[in-house]
Parts: sequence; C-alpha cells; structure tokens
Amino acid sequence: MDAALLPGHVMHRRLHGPDYRFRYRVVSALFDIDRIEDLARNRRWFSLDRFNLFSLHTRDHGRRDGTPWRPWVEARLREGGLEPDGGAILLQATPRVLGHAFNPLSIWYCHQMDGHLQAVLLEVRNTFGEHHHYLLPAGDSAGGMLRGEQDKVFHVSPFIDMDARYAFAVTAPELREGSSMRVAIREYQDDRLLLVATQHGHVRPMTDAALLRQWARMPWMTLQVLFLIHWQALKIWWRGGRYHPRPDPPEKELS
Repeated sequence: MDAALLPGHVMHRRLHGPDYRFRYRVVSALFDIDRIEDLARNRRWFSLDRFNLFSLHTRDHGRRDGTPWRPWVEARLREGGLEPDGGAILLQATPRVLGHAFNPLSIWYCHQMDGHLQAVLLEVRNTFGEHHHYLLPAGDSAGGMLRGEQDKVFHVSPFIDMDARYAFAVTAPELREGSSMRVAIREYQDDRLLLVATQHGHVRPMTDAALLRQWARMPWMTLQVLFLIHWQALKIWWRGGRYHPRPDPPEKELS
C-alpha cells in the first residue's frame, strides 16, 4: 500500500474549569514520504505541490520552504540525540482539499531500516500560524504503544496557561489495511489533570474511488476543522473559561 486514508474521531475533554467534552469525525491520511511522487503520478484526484481535489504541499510541513522532508526530519532526530539509518518515514496529516488545509496535529513516524519504530515527531500548530515539534524516542515501546512526557512550551489554547506538562501515548499505524492509530495527550498542571485529547482511526487504501467518496462525505473538511476550533473556544469562554494571552513562541522549534 503506497498511502492510506485514516477515518476516525477526535475527542477533547476538559477536567478543570468548565467541565466540557466534544467529539467529532475527522479524516487524515498516511504517506510514505519517499513514495509520494509516485503516488501523485498514479492518482487522478491527488497531487503533490499542485492544485487538485486533494493535494499535499511540501511547504505545509517540515522546513516549510518546499525543500525535501527527509533531510529535515533526520536533522530533527539527530538534534534529539538519535541517529537515523534511512528507514521509512511516514507522515500522518490532513491533505489540502481544493487547495486548503489546517492541521492542528501532524505526526511523523520514523522507522529504522529493520522496520522498528525509532521515534515519533509531533508537529503542533495553532490558529496564529505558529508551529512547534515534540520528539518522542521510541525506546522500549510496551505493547506497541509509545509513551513520553514533555513540558508544554507552545501556546495552543487560550484557556490553559503554559505552566503545564504533556503525557503522550501513541500507537503508530502501518500502511496495511485495517491497521489502527491512536494518539492520546493528557495535559497536567502539577498532578492535576486538565485536559484529555485523543484521535483514533483505521487505515483504508487511498484509491481514487476512496478519495471521491471521502470528498462527498466531508466536502468542507478544512473549513469544518477551523470552525469547530473557534466554536468550541467560544463555548468554553461563554461557560466561564479563563482567558490567557498568547505568549511569544519558543525560540527552538524542537522539544
């Protein structure tokens, strides 16, 4: 399989301040970054770096200047004390739909040549056009689930301040039909759990027919994501959520 769709759901639950929960359907895609050019040549409704019903643009991720992704990802691994050996790198992201996309979270799954997962690189965006990356080395991933913790250094929600810490749990998907992915992010302040956010999905082949069906089901996917982010923020504010001004972004792009 050269690429996949990952239909599933996103859930957020706040456990401090206004108790609040929402869940909605999302679709992301999974790409082997070394095979995207071949994929684009073999799909009518998907393109690389040009307009189509669905498209992926190199300037939307990584260094964001249109240069190849692999050298950038491998540089981030080395920055985190890991040595890549040329293994497969899979990117999970929402492609552009009719030229537009917004990815609150994109994930780079970095493998070794023997197929074992070496690390996961979480690429987080906010609605101010800023982004940051959290690197999670795989180590001994018990039961296929990668776990890690990082201090919060990047502003995402105006209703949670920066004095917090993340606990991540990631189950990496494979480019195999039926394979599953799951990401759970728990945000703590001291020992108090503030927020739980999850995303899960299952791998489906990215055929031209599947792309058309997906567009028919969710033609305004990008606008829906942006609308829901602002709509949920408005409801939290209405219920008394405390507003925290946006701080300056971190100087380094990797934690």
